[in-house]
Amino acid sequence: MPTKHKQASVRKPRSDAQRNRERILEVAKEAFTRSGANTSLDDIARDAGVGPGTLYRHFPTREELLEAVYRTEMEKLASAEQKFAEELPPIEALRAWLLLFVDYIAAKQLIAPALNALAGDPKKVFEASYARIWEAIRALVKRAIKSGDIREDLDPVDLLRALIGVANVATSVDWQQSARRLVDILISGSRPAK
Repeated sequence: MPTKHKQASVRKPRSDAQRNRERILEVAKEAFTRSGANTSLDDIARDAGVGPGTLYRHFPTREELLEAVYRTEMEKLASAEQKFAEELPPIEALRAWLLLFVDYIAAKQLIAPALNALAGDPKKVFEASYARIWEAIRALVKRAIKSGDIREDLDPVDLLRALIGVANVATSVDWQQSARRLVDILISGSRPAK
């Protein structure tokens, strides 16, 4: 008699488990941003409305929680390109995405040092996200060029470099306000000459 092989099935998480995970990530991002990467995980669990056991089932270590927060933010940024492209005129889609990119920089500035301290090298976490980010900005700029809103010689990466530069030389807590103003300056300066 032939033996039956059990197939390992990948179960989708229950909807309440998925909601708990999303809530933990949302609260963790806020807590890490407000108080740093050493924020109490028990406090995060409490603020998310779950027990510590639930948090640790989803994220057994602080490093895994930090990575998950970062990856979630990256996914939101990458997928926002499609949403903005569908809902907004090309130039406004580019502007909205660049403003969201400023928030991404803030999350990375917080998480990178923490991952360095915990894991020694956060490169593996960050590298996976870069390709999707470059694809998103290139698609938005290409669309804005095609519509005539942006000069044809604009290199999409220059927009990101400018915003990253503001963040890297930031000496004050309000650098994000400067970066947001810079988005409008970059958009204005990228328009075709008349």
